Amino acid sequence: MSGAIDFHGAKVACFIDDHILVYRRDNKPDIPFPDMLDLPGGGRENGESGAECVARETFEEFGISIATDRFEPVQSYPNWRGSGHVALFFVCRLSPEILKDIIFGDEGQGWTTMPVTEFLASDQAVPHLQTQVEMFLKS
Repeated sequence: MSGAIDFHGAKVACFIDDHILVYRRDNKPDIPFPDMLDLPGGGRENGESGAECVARETFEEFGISIATDRFEPVQSYPNWRGSGHVALFFVCRLSPEILKDIIFGDEGQGWTTMPVTEFLASDQAVPHLQTQVEMFLKS
């Protein structure tokens, strides 16, 4: 994946052993995917790189600082809205000790870790992110 790609945002699958870090989105009808399980990440700001975007978003959402070189770029994928710039997908492997450092931000209803298989099977998870995780695991 090229660092020069123009993108609108980025998401990251943070793996902790056989679990994945997720949060439940706010239950507001005016936001995309209300009340669903989501992965860290979000919109690009100020021309940042994909790794900078997911590092900032992970800090804002979970209060944990992860060095940008820990985020492994995986792929780009089409905008779920069907038009516009692509999104970037990253993975990161974390130790269970980082969970004690989480200070959940003000977006979303709460966070948890769940078995990756449960995330992939859940009808409560953001579908296009399930697809990205599944594609990564199959590669």
